[in-house]
Amino acid sequence: MLRLFFSRAAQRQNALCFLNPPHRGIHSRNKKAMELVAKGWSALQEVDRVIDYTELNDPRLIPLLRTAKENFELALEVDNMNTHARYWLAKMHFKYHVPGACKAMLVINFSVCFGAALLVEAANMGDPDAQYELGCRLRVENDLVQSDQQAFYYLEKAVDQLHPGALYLLGAVYLTGDCVKKDVASAIWCFHRASEKGHAAAAIAYGSLLLTGADVPEAITRFNSGRSPSTGGMRKKRERLHQDPVELAKEQFQVAADAGCVLGLQWLKRLADSEKLQLQEATQ
Repeated sequence: MLRLFFSRAAQRQNALCFLNPPHRGIHSRNKKAMELVAKGWSALQEVDRVIDYTELNDPRLIPLLRTAKENFELALEVDNMNTHARYWLAKMHFKYHVPGACKAMLVINFSVCFGAALLVEAANMGDPDAQYELGCRLRVENDLVQSDQQAFYYLEKAVDQLHPGALYLLGAVYLTGDCVKKDVASAIWCFHRASEKGHAAAAIAYGSLLLTGADVPEAITRFNSGRSPSTGGMRKKRERLHQDPVELAKEQFQVAADAGCVLGLQWLKRLADSEKLQLQEATQ
């Protein structure tokens, strides 16, 4: 009798779980948290729009900053695993004049600073923006300990997720040989991947290296030649990688120009003037 009772109860519970699966509640919390993060981010965008024309502690900014802070905190209450809310809340404590914010430099014990603690949590939870931000701060701001190794660790974590800023910074490290063995091929690979994501500085660096005669690494050409030949999509991309380096550099400078980089426009103008001069010399 008891066995039959428990069997029917289990069947009834399975039916209820089917009608209301647990992941639906998780999805609902994630959606609500991201809505709150979006509201907070919109408030920060409005602050960034006017902050250059006001004082950092201008009282007119306080309502917007409070709105952003409250939305990020509410997002964490709804979904404590939301790394975006952690990252933006940490950034608020470092960048803006927020009531209760802590602008102390990162030190060995990160718990002394709420903003730093949030940043470390978000980075350790896998948020690429937080990993990049933490890597930069460890490298620049921490004079008390030798933190280059920790900084490099977090930057590599961000690179694994193809964060464009981290890719550019790691490419610069490989190009200069700072803390690692100089490796131009690895630097070009980093600049190439960052440029694909629209990073202007990486595109400028990549185009400049191409103009100096640097070769496109085999890792890039091999990676871009794996699609089925029936479509022809990757074949065209592979052919572009083997074309004139000046044309490849132009493409990179165009990426930078499209991102609003004035230097990209200057490079394009310089190359266009050089081509006109060569054409005039050839016709004379």
